[in-house]
Amino acid sequence: MEIEKIIMFKEEVAVRYKQIQDEICRGLEIADGKGKFEEELWERNGGGGGRTRIMQNGAIIEKGGVNFSAVHGKLPEAVKKAFKVNEDDFFATGVSIVIHPNHPLVPIIHMNIRYFELNEETRWFGGGIDLTPHYVFENDARFFHHKLKQACDDFSTEFYPKFKTHADDYFFIKHREETRGIGGIFYDRLKPENTSLSWEQILDFSINVGETFLPIYTELIDRNRDKEFTEAHKEWQYQRRSRYVEFNLVYDSGTKFGLETNGRIESILMSLPPQANWGYNVQPAIDSEEYKTLQLLKKGINWI
Repeated sequence: MEIEKIIMFKEEVAVRYKQIQDEICRGLEIADGKGKFEEELWERNGGGGGRTRIMQNGAIIEKGGVNFSAVHGKLPEAVKKAFKVNEDDFFATGVSIVIHPNHPLVPIIHMNIRYFELNEETRWFGGGIDLTPHYVFENDARFFHHKLKQACDDFSTEFYPKFKTHADDYFFIKHREETRGIGGIFYDRLKPENTSLSWEQILDFSINVGETFLPIYTELIDRNRDKEFTEAHKEWQYQRRSRYVEFNLVYDSGTKFGLETNGRIESILMSLPPQANWGYNVQPAIDSEEYKTLQLLKKGINWI
């Protein structure tokens, strides 16, 4: 692929990612029914910038971020070491989404699709979608995983089982010995050599993952938004949110990459919930709804 083609390709990726951001923001405003996204355009000192869109205090979405960025510049030494590369100049573009609902029976959702490039040889796609219910409903979990499997199977039947296992391993809170939620799919460093797909096909797969987000999440909102809940449900929601915070600040590679590359702090930390509680040694009663949820926060559950 000549240099011109690569430049055109990365521009195509960024344009298509922007469209995904637009579609998802429109769809979430409709699904919420009240909240509107506020947009902040920002520029990165080293090069590039992005569009941060945040919804706060909607009818269902208490705090949600749908971010697009396309940045370039010099790669810091710490990142070079982590990526095991020597090149200096990088380009990275992606869409990153985290939605925290106010309703404890509506799940937290996270999606990320991204493309990273150092040169013609060293470049890849990454991303995924995962779900963090405060209360795990098995029907919802099966629906969620079924939709992700469909999105993967359109490109390769090997994708879902592999990426599902990656998600189970990645979204694991080691110090708590539990998964962050019910997983989903997670993939990194996808390129023609390890997928048997062309660069264009991998981009199409990335877009397919992005386009799966809205139908999944609007369905999960609609299934649960009218259910009644108690103060005890809210307390548990705040408790589960604190686990989300722990994972993001201790383990999440996107957060680490953003902080290492001098990224925009508000955009990086938009994944954090507006409120979370750290009760001391919270142990739900055996056979309670909360207890049953904890039994399902394990690796290797087959939801299909």
